Amino acid sequence: MGLIKQIKKLKRAHLSIHPEGMSIIKNLLMYLVIINGIIYFIAINEIIFSIINFASLVIFAMVLYFFRNPERIPVPDESALYAPADGKVVAIEQTMENEYFNGPRVQVSIFMSPLNVHVNRAPISGDVTYYKYHPGDYLVAWHPKSSTHNERTTVVLKTFKGVEILLRQIAGAVARRIVCYAKDGGSFAQGQDLGFIKFGSRVDVLLPLNADIKVKIGDLVKGNLTVVAKI
Repeated sequence: MGLIKQIKKLKRAHLSIHPEGMSIIKNLLMYLVIINGIIYFIAINEIIFSIINFASLVIFAMVLYFFRNPERIPVPDESALYAPADGKVVAIEQTMENEYFNGPRVQVSIFMSPLNVHVNRAPISGDVTYYKYHPGDYLVAWHPKSSTHNERTTVVLKTFKGVEILLRQIAGAVARRIVCYAKDGGSFAQGQDLGFIKFGSRVDVLLPLNADIKVKIGDLVKGNLTVVAKI
């Protein structure tokens, strides 16, 4: 069947799929093969089978695309803070951070659409000095209160130079699952997978006031490729 042929082609292409999607992809593949197998034997004509087979290919390709995990190796730089996610810069502002710092910070917010790569990566090397998961609402990601009212995780990384950076993974109206690999006392290398937000949403980065911001509102950034700030 065409579906099986396309799957073999994808395997030969050595697509990198994030581990968070493997179980979903395997289950989807099983169901699609079963459905296509049944339709193959009971379809009234080849046109019906071809339509269903094509639809199956599109669905499978879309799921593969969603869970793609492109390899990105940044140039190591302890003073450069890379984007933690793919998306669009929707906010650059000074704000009061009351969960950890209890003081003013510069916040850079990146909105992830359903078409973006959904892997979140450590923007800089450092030790985890704080981690907390917050249950919450599912307001749209650009809502002003989403940073404090939505389901979210908070991670603080302390760089080797002693600078602390706070990151928030924020769920939105569509995103209903946040995965975070941070643990208190753990550490991350620059570019290492930090987590995954399924079906888009937002990542906030809170920086020292003297950080040299290298992006502007409206910029499209790529995780581990775009330098967001120098610290």
